[in-house]
Amino acid sequence: SEEDCVLCRIAASGDPSEQNGVVWRGELSLAVLNAYPYASGHLLVTPVRHVSSLAGLTQDESVDLWETTRTAAAALDAAYDPDGLNVGANLGRAAGAGIPRHLHLHVLPRWSGDTNFMTAVAAVRVLPESLPRSWQRLHDAWPPG
Repeated sequence: SEEDCVLCRIAASGDPSEQNGVVWRGELSLAVLNAYPYASGHLLVTPVRHVSSLAGLTQDESVDLWETTRTAAAALDAAYDPDGLNVGANLGRAAGAGIPRHLHLHVLPRWSGDTNFMTAVAAVRVLPESLPRSWQRLHDAWPPG
């Protein structure tokens, strides 16, 4: 149910803040830091409305979700100057979705020679900055408009 959905709880948590991890929010979509990032600055772009599939999006939600993804990529470029970006979706649990009931896109910076999401030891990932620092960098870099 929507009450059990972490992305719905985040969408209902108010304005963007370091506490809720929301970097930007609009009427139809929002960008939030991934609490379990593969790289510093790893964002989730998600519709505000609880919807599980691309087919379930309205036309306006679809356009807004892609525009937010495009803007997230620009913010990541400005904040991190990465060598590249990964943009993608895991649609359904079989495809690797950790939150399969609420559609979301991953947008994350990549660098030549990075670890390609490999964990180091005992399922631990090493990140060069804290989530609050990532939030501040991306919030500051988010283009106006």
